[in-house]
Formats: sequence, C-alpha cells, structure tokens
Amino acid sequence: MASGSKARESVVKRAKREREDAKDRIDRDTLTRSSRERDRNKLTDDRGRLTTDLVSQYLTAIGEYELLTAEREVDYAQKIESGQSAAEALEAGKFKTKAEEIGLRRKVRHGREAKDAFLTANLRLVVANARRYANTSGIDFLDLIQEGNLGLIRAVEKFDWRKGFKFSTYATWWIRQAITRAIADKSRTVRIPVHLHDTLAAVRAAQASLKAELGREPKPEEIAEEAGVNVDKVELALGVADTVSLEQPVGEDGAQLGDFIQDEDAADPMKVTEEMDIADSLRKSIERLPNREGRILALRYGFHDGVPRTLEEIGEEFNLTRERIRQLEKLALCRLRHPSFGIREQDLI
Repeated sequence: MASGSKARESVVKRAKREREDAKDRIDRDTLTRSSRERDRNKLTDDRGRLTTDLVSQYLTAIGEYELLTAEREVDYAQKIESGQSAAEALEAGKFKTKAEEIGLRRKVRHGREAKDAFLTANLRLVVANARRYANTSGIDFLDLIQEGNLGLIRAVEKFDWRKGFKFSTYATWWIRQAITRAIADKSRTVRIPVHLHDTLAAVRAAQASLKAELGREPKPEEIAEEAGVNVDKVELALGVADTVSLEQPVGEDGAQLGDFIQDEDAADPMKVTEEMDIADSLRKSIERLPNREGRILALRYGFHDGVPRTLEEIGEEFNLTRERIRQLEKLALCRLRHPSFGIREQDLI
C-alpha cells in the first residue's frame, strides 16, 4: 500500500516537473526566435535607448509553427499518452531486460517531443483568447499570454483523443480559465472571486455602453437588463469596483483616510486606561494587607506576572490546604472592602 502511494506521489511530481519543463521550452524557443528578430529590427529612440515591440516579436516567432490537422492531433495525443504510460512503467521498474528499458525510454522521449510540438502549434490559440481580456484586465498582454500558456499545457495533458472533438474547442476552456483566474488573483490589490470578476467585467461593459447611449450614468436596473444579470449582483459588483485607498489624502494637514476609520477590533483606549488604573490601585492596596494575605491575592489574580493561580497551587506554595487558602482569600477581600482602602466594590468583581 505504501509503495503504491509513493508511486502515485512520484507520478504527480513527474507531471509537475514535465509541465514546468514544457513551459520553459516554450519560453526558450519563442524568446530565441524573438531575439533573432529583434537583432534584425532594432530601433533607437531619441534618448539613444533600444526599444522593441515584444508582442510583435512574439507573434512573429509563434507564427512560424505549423498548425496541426485533426489526424496529427490524434497522433500526438497518442504518443503523449504512450510516453506517460512508459514513464510510469520506468518509475515502477516494470521491465525485465535492458532492451525493454530502452524501448520505454524511447517512448518517453517521443511523448515529450509530441507534447512540445502539440504546445507550440497551439500558441496562437492562446494569443487569440488573451486578446479578449487585453483591454479590461489590468494585466500586461504578455503576462496574459503566459497565463494562457499554462492553461494550454494543462489542456494538452488532459486531452482525450478518443472522444473525437477538436482540441481547440477543448483547450479554449482551459486557456480562458487560466487567464480569468490570473486576472482575479493578480489584477487587484484586494482579490475578488473569479465568478465575481466575470460579473464585474460584464457590468462595466454594460455601464460604459449605456452611459454612451443615454448621456448619463445608468441606473442599476438598466445595467442589470443590459448585462443580463439581476440587480443584486450589479450592486455587489459596483460596490466591489468602488474601492478607495486608505492612504488617500484628506484635507490639507497631511492626514490620510485610514486615520479616520475606527478599528472595530482594537481595544478602547479609555477602557484600557481605566483598567490599568484599577489594577495599579489594587496592587497598592494589597501591599497594605498582612504579608501572607497580600501574597495569596497577588498569586490568585496574577497581579505580578499576569498568570492567575489555582487554590491548590497556592496551597502547595504555602503548605496549606485548598480550603485554608480559600478562607484567607476571603478574609483578604473583606479587608479590601473596608472604606479605609478606598476601593469600589465593582473593582473587586
């Protein structure tokens, strides 16, 4: 049972490593091609610094990869599947001869090559989907592409060629999911859920369209009808969008908005001060009690170190019974209630 668990863990680690390797190979190949193009198309601005259109270079680089036919998609998917099975067999030591081991390693290599070809042939699909979010996401276009590439890798790993549908249809879902999740996670300082981010995008688009059409700010009901969502969601989305920095200046004296917002979890300064005064008064009064009674109260309520002791613990220290300590505590409290000590009854509760 333990060996099976280790094998599964090993497979998961290998899949993660292969996903990272595939991503690195995509980046390396496209950046190498982009670098060659950049060297041929250098432009110098008026400050003498070199500038390049990285997006244009990237698109040029991936445009050199040939698109796949449906037959080639199935062929590559089969090789990837075969390579994964071979890798698991190697990991588990399921071979008897050196020739079998060599054969398994060959399948693994062919599977990786097929995966790389499958990925690079579909990089343009990622770009096409990333364009949908380029102007509204708040994330750099190349970063959107990078996130989409991660979704593409996942799609290649999960693609089931037996079901007969086009890979592009299947991959689009994974690519968009990766991009929208990245937008929800990274485009805002305060993260909002993915589903709410999608609603917010729809509400913003409807709001802008209606404002241009009506010449005024549209009402939530009008936005809801235009966006196809209910009014409650519109109001929630608008509330999420209406964020203000706590560091926003207020007035002319250098104050910030956060200075005027009460921390509901913070202790009340007046109450803390009052409690400190009471504790100080009690400590002084205890010092006026007979030595043993004063020490018992101090230990019982933790006046010295903040750690209250039980009757049993105090009894062990004084070599007295629990009941005798209780009696001495009661006697000490009665003394403190005498008017000469000037302590209010409620301060002893």
